[in-house]
Amino acid sequence: MTRSDSPGPDPSVTPGLEPGGGVIPGDTPPVSGSMSGAAPDLGPNHGPVSGNRTPMILTLLILAVIVLLSAGFIAASLLAS
Repeated sequence: MTRSDSPGPDPSVTPGLEPGGGVIPGDTPPVSGSMSGAAPDLGPNHGPVSGNRTPMILTLLILAVIVLLSAGFIAASLLAS
């Protein structure tokens, strides 16, 4: 018998399995690992906390004003010449 890296039991010696690996009718299969308990339930708020958006909005507004003033200055310079 060779050593396997599989963490599961050897099907040839597992009780309750038929030769093909199936379960005998009426029998329950061996218990297997589950991921249901891998992470704790954090309640209704599962996502990260969102920060304050005021600095971002102010930065975008200032940038928009600078772009509009620059475009107006360029347009006025072109029309004046």
